[in-house]
Amino acid sequence: MVSTALALGLTVLTLVAFSGLGMWHSRGRVGSVEDLITARDSVGRGRMTATLVASVMGVWILLSAPEAGASFGIAAVVGYAVGEALPMLAYAKIGPRVRKVIPDGHSLTEYAQARYGPAMYAFVLVVSALYMFVFLAAELTGISRALAMIAEVPQWQTAVLVGGFVLLYTGYGGLRASIFTDTVQAIVVLPLLVLAAAGAIFALGGPGAVYDGIASTNPALLDPGFWPGLQFGLALAFAVLGAELINQTWWQRIYAGEDGETVAGGFRRASLLNGLIVFLAALFGVVAAGHANVVTDAASANYNADVAFFLLLGEAFPEWLVLAVVLLALLLVMSSVDTLFNALSSLVTADLPRLLDDPDDRTLALGARAFTVVVAVAAIYVSLRARSVLRLFFFADLLGAAVAFPLVYGLYSRRLTGIGALISSLLGLTFGLAYFPDLREYITAVPIVGDALPAADPLYLTSFGGAFVLSTVLTLVAAGLSRPSFDHDNLGGAVRRMDGEDVAD
Repeated sequence: MVSTALALGLTVLTLVAFSGLGMWHSRGRVGSVEDLITARDSVGRGRMTATLVASVMGVWILLSAPEAGASFGIAAVVGYAVGEALPMLAYAKIGPRVRKVIPDGHSLTEYAQARYGPAMYAFVLVVSALYMFVFLAAELTGISRALAMIAEVPQWQTAVLVGGFVLLYTGYGGLRASIFTDTVQAIVVLPLLVLAAAGAIFALGGPGAVYDGIASTNPALLDPGFWPGLQFGLALAFAVLGAELINQTWWQRIYAGEDGETVAGGFRRASLLNGLIVFLAALFGVVAAGHANVVTDAASANYNADVAFFLLLGEAFPEWLVLAVVLLALLLVMSSVDTLFNALSSLVTADLPRLLDDPDDRTLALGARAFTVVVAVAAIYVSLRARSVLRLFFFADLLGAAVAFPLVYGLYSRRLTGIGALISSLLGLTFGLAYFPDLREYITAVPIVGDALPAADPLYLTSFGGAFVLSTVLTLVAAGLSRPSFDHDNLGGAVRRMDGEDVAD
């Protein structure tokens, strides 16, 4: 057990260092609200790749990824890795397309409004904001639980420290500060992750001992054909793909890149790196299941699979390795929390000109910063009451799985209407909720409807896969039944920069 004072000291030191770096880098570079929320055309190849990798590498990779591996084995590990790689590949195509048809844009909600109208816009706004808020709360939950387990740091202290310091430099420097700190964090995190993996294998007696421990405890976890693991792994692939396609984080970075090729190349490289990172992180869960007392029954009061990696650390690992993981977890959570603060802020700020009567730049910037503070306080509050990080993500993922394809398809189809996209999304979500296990007590309580529901799918494949596939099929049908009517050339004219300038890719 690491001493509480040492863990807190390392936490504060890391937070102060990166807050200082973020504020130093953005000083004098944020002259308008455009700079604050888009950092438009300012990021080159190296930093684009770094920010795409660091932004996805939240502390969840030490929590929900190992949780999946510990519960469902190597098949789920592969599914999670593939699920994390696919969205980046998709954005390598979507990103240049977005820059072409909406060169002055800021957010996916602006696109939804211009392409589909107010009803679909409102639905996408709620879904995207809710997903990112849950992601943010899950990050703070994860780091709070991790430090509580490693060093008995009270959860509220960790949540307030991390939320407060990250809020400080993101509120000041916006997306520019986030991308700069992401770059530094990626440079530090990747070696730390490799060090933690190598140190864990060495401490457990080498690869042979690791394999034998898993095989003797639960050999099914090592079977790539383990059917429950395959189902859960495929469910994760649908869930992550859908969720990331409605994540404003990536839409912001589409505009931050120097040009379309920079954006496409960054996403392609991030696809490979993110898939490998998640594979390695989820593999920790399989190792933990064979060498620590991991309880994977979600109905049990002793459920602890979401901290499987940290249970593994508790098995007489050297303090230097535990401290390395503390630093790794802090950097991971900072890289994703600052990204989510900025993404949520940009969603609201981009829509303020429609709600206010010709707001000036100062009003918009103040609104962005004020909303970031509100989000931070709310996320800290929720994080102190959450239980499973993985299951926090799952409800948000279901929303994404239902709306992702209808949202993105409109970038290419002239036929799809706003009503068609909205109905396809809602019916996909309804189908997914019918099989969703985590909200069962609330869903079955609905009069008449509750009694008619099918049995929940504990492996989530019917829920996530059904929501994604059904919304996709319905979207294609809706587009096929409509006449070509939408002109994508009109999208660019419907979304303008906030500083009055025009850009072209």
